[in-house]
Amino acid sequence: MDDLDKAPKLRRGWTTGACATAAAKAAFTALLTGEFPDPVEITLPGGRTAAFALAVNRQGDGTATAGVIKDAGDDPDVTHGALVLATVRAGAAGSGVQFKAGPGVGTVTLPGLPVPPGEAAINPVPRKMMRAAIAEAARAHGRSGDVEIEISIPHGEEMAAKTLNARLGIVGGLSILGTTGVVVPYSCAAWIASIHNGIDVARATGLTHVAGATGRTSEDAVKALYDLPETALLDMGDFVGGTLKYLRTHPVARVTIAGGVAKITKLAQGMLDLHSARGRVELGALAEVARECGGSEALARRIVSANTTPEAFALAATEGIQLGDEVAARAWDVAAEVLAGSPTELDIVIFDREGKLAGRSQPKAVHAAPPKR
Repeated sequence: MDDLDKAPKLRRGWTTGACATAAAKAAFTALLTGEFPDPVEITLPGGRTAAFALAVNRQGDGTATAGVIKDAGDDPDVTHGALVLATVRAGAAGSGVQFKAGPGVGTVTLPGLPVPPGEAAINPVPRKMMRAAIAEAARAHGRSGDVEIEISIPHGEEMAAKTLNARLGIVGGLSILGTTGVVVPYSCAAWIASIHNGIDVARATGLTHVAGATGRTSEDAVKALYDLPETALLDMGDFVGGTLKYLRTHPVARVTIAGGVAKITKLAQGMLDLHSARGRVELGALAEVARECGGSEALARRIVSANTTPEAFALAATEGIQLGDEVAARAWDVAAEVLAGSPTELDIVIFDREGKLAGRSQPKAVHAAPPKR
């Protein structure tokens, strides 16, 4: 048995959408009957049921409020431990279920997201879940399901400052998210969804140039290099392949991929997932690039023995070999192959650890897959 076999399984958790649905159902039931079901059971999108304990239950003048503490399991979720509150009040006859953003829940201000501007930042699947839960409770008690649901999250605005909501045009707090109701630890689904949302917002607001960056240093540097607005920046992280694939089917006129020397060298060597666990820079291949650029055999041997990719770049510079532009050009080939067929102009920029430009490719149109080197 190896260490992976011994490792405990990561515990799954619940999305904010599932917690909001449970709170809304409990509050609506109390509005109808005067009693809060605790625990309250809901049906998740896949058909599975789940029960939630209530942390808050109170009734006011024509309203009922229930609250659920979000348990994100073993996922490092910014909303883990947050109190998700639903306040329900009767709506006008025939109005159906209406949604309102309470304190700590954001409002959408830019087009391109699944919810239009002016609406509470409650995504379509959580809305569907809440409508289904309200309809179920209404049928059970022979009543109308015409209600207003106000979702709030105490301190949600402070939590939202740690997310990309502001860049996406969501102001005033968090989004109510989730497509399955279940949080899978370290699945990165939310990160990838935020990349897609960023591209959608950029397109909907008419931006013609977006930049995907692997980290904060490269993001700040590419923003300054091209004087880009916040909404043009994609927090791509290691997901360059996923970013490019979405841009292929949701094109923007110009795309810049920005990153540090190690990340972009990995892209140049054909890797589309740049996480350190997915693969390392092949220093032998980088040494060959140095040879092709005029470097000596002694330099090639030193590069093969280098501890890090930045060290390899620094060794090349001692012989006047600037690897950056050549690596960027090769990374362009890899990225352009993923974008092939899209009406997009692509360039690659490399920055060192201080954010200084270390290499770049020329912006070129991507029409078909580039020839293999």
